[in-house]
Amino acid sequence: MNQNKVALITGGTRGIGKAIAHRFAREGYDLVLNFLRSRKNAEETKAELETEHGIRVHLVKCNVGDIENIKELFAEIQGVYGRLDVFINNAASGVLRPLMEIEESHWDWTQNINTKAYFFAAKEAAAIMEGTGGGSIVALSSLGSTRALPNYVTVGVSKAALEAVTRYLAVELAQKNISVNTVSGGAVDTDALKHFPNREEMLAQGADNPAGRIVQPEDLANTVYFLCTPEASMIRGQTIVVDGGLSLLCR
Repeated sequence: MNQNKVALITGGTRGIGKAIAHRFAREGYDLVLNFLRSRKNAEETKAELETEHGIRVHLVKCNVGDIENIKELFAEIQGVYGRLDVFINNAASGVLRPLMEIEESHWDWTQNINTKAYFFAAKEAAAIMEGTGGGSIVALSSLGSTRALPNYVTVGVSKAALEAVTRYLAVELAQKNISVNTVSGGAVDTDALKHFPNREEMLAQGADNPAGRIVQPEDLANTVYFLCTPEASMIRGQTIVVDGGLSLLCR
């Protein structure tokens, strides 16, 4: 069985997830990365990580919106590595439209991917972690969980629910030596942001913070990694905001 620590990063083949993958790989973790559509991109990310860091990357095609797919993902992790030390819930999706244009299918899709998948994946992760002495779970959120952003109602509500799920997981999984937290980021210029109709405005506002620059994927990756270290063992059920101080301003 595998001797290196193992981290699963959903949506880890691009954007913020890829930055998180590099951060853990740099510390010697073997990785599991899921993808849904582009195997070519996933294979390129796998080769990049393995070449640069000398670790092992296992790719799994998985739709995290499907509970059976989630179960299959964790069964494969158990079969390939025999352990799981870190689960980073990064994969996300959502319909970006004004409130009056939201339909039931839009609501269900967003909640399933962003909240339901996190809850059930965390259960599967905890079952494996418990057998190897514990571990860490970190979910990715956004400022829309506490602020009303344009076109963000379905995603914002799902992220607020995700942060609530984190609190419940943190309490109940503590007895299994599993820490659970959330990292919430300001606007980050990734491919995902290209789907926002007000992208340029969001980037401009995101950079206008006390720190004086926009948040980079590596800023989030560093915080995520820290929460999975022994030094952060007494941080439980928290949402750590990484936005350069933007959310402190009254606007």
